[in-house]
Amino acid sequence: MDVAMFQTPLQRPERSPREVFDWAVKQAEDADQAGYTEYWIGEHATLNWESIPNPELVISASASGTDKIKFGPGAHLLPYFHPSSLAIQTAWLSRVLEGRYMLGVGAGAYPSDASLRGITDLSVNHEMMEEALQIMEKVWQCEPFHYEGKFWKAGYPEQEGGAHSEWRDLSPHGGKMTIGMTALSERSPSVAYAGRNGYLPLSVYAGDAFLKQHWTDYSAAAAEAGHKVDRSVHHVVRDVLVAETDEEAKRYAIEGAMGHAWNGYLLPTYKRFGIMQGLLHDPSMDPEDVDLEYLAEHVWICGSVETVTEKFNAWMENLGGFGTIIQYSHDYADDPDIWVQSMNLLAQEVAPRVKVPEPARS
Repeated sequence: MDVAMFQTPLQRPERSPREVFDWAVKQAEDADQAGYTEYWIGEHATLNWESIPNPELVISASASGTDKIKFGPGAHLLPYFHPSSLAIQTAWLSRVLEGRYMLGVGAGAYPSDASLRGITDLSVNHEMMEEALQIMEKVWQCEPFHYEGKFWKAGYPEQEGGAHSEWRDLSPHGGKMTIGMTALSERSPSVAYAGRNGYLPLSVYAGDAFLKQHWTDYSAAAAEAGHKVDRSVHHVVRDVLVAETDEEAKRYAIEGAMGHAWNGYLLPTYKRFGIMQGLLHDPSMDPEDVDLEYLAEHVWICGSVETVTEKFNAWMENLGGFGTIIQYSHDYADDPDIWVQSMNLLAQEVAPRVKVPEPARS
């Protein structure tokens, strides 16, 4: 099992932009040193708890202080950018990072982020995302084209004659962009779209039933499009905290930044999007009765190395396997040693002991 981080960033609203930025860069360096394979950074314009509007700035600042970890916006919300500009920006950064770059894309789910760009009907966002991706793929091919679509006009100009007239190469590092697509709802259209197009599926944890459905839809769409895939490409976002003992881990989670973020932001958000039911181990339970104690026992994976390893192995067996756990980052900036220790234990002690089911790797 590979370990990655999702810098949502889930930092307290009272944090200044500089504090948010500094923590995100430090976490990238800590993750690289711990042995994490990927570092995804959220993008939102208006949200207090998700306060990074441009992941590329964090990625750029982190490039020189890291060696192996791959970076990706998680995700660029394509309806809110001209696709040609974003294609050039992301391809250039993939070359700066010499292959340590992945492009995460999404349609956007928050009305406030859409409204800021003059979009009041989010029902067209997925269609806008698909058109944007078509344009971006054309730009990366570096061949002349003219495109007039439903939402955008774009093109790649003909070369001018004469010396020194060739356009520079706008393609990504290695000629192809690795793309991941986020999914939250159980029957997310993004999952099937990712499968048809050979993108990485990035599933936000909302219960095992959701994750199983994501893989079913993804693999079916991939097979229909002629893509051979296995479960190692499946990325899952979930809360994880590891400590020396179960008691410490539970206390650090409930009384620390993880509990604060769930109380102040994530629980209301999950209820708003109607996905709380998937987190209940007992379907008859009232979602309003979910508290931090319940989350620590049934939703978060927290505990000692031994306990967390057992939980991961049981979870892997139930799901049928996946390739990468993407750990939510939380605002432990005032007590970073707790969090950095958890990162090291997860990547170096837990992950090597998690058994990915054999069929998932074939």
